[in-house]
Amino acid sequence: MTKHYTVTVPVEGNDGKTRFRRVGAAFVNRDGAKAAMSIKLDFPVGATEFALFEPRSNDVDGDVTE
Repeated sequence: MTKHYTVTVPVEGNDGKTRFRRVGAAFVNRDGAKAAMSIKLDFPVGATEFALFEPRSNDVDGDVTE
């Protein structure tokens, strides 16, 4: 199991397709921790929906479009 996930928000494009924009990362906490995961956002967001994905091998820090 991966130790972290990419946190994204769904964004609908002008073409009607949904794309996922990276907004942060989620980390799996140690066994026995009070919370299962910690989410670290790149900036404050007012999103109401998040989607978490396992990172791709070509993910680069600062790449905000998935």
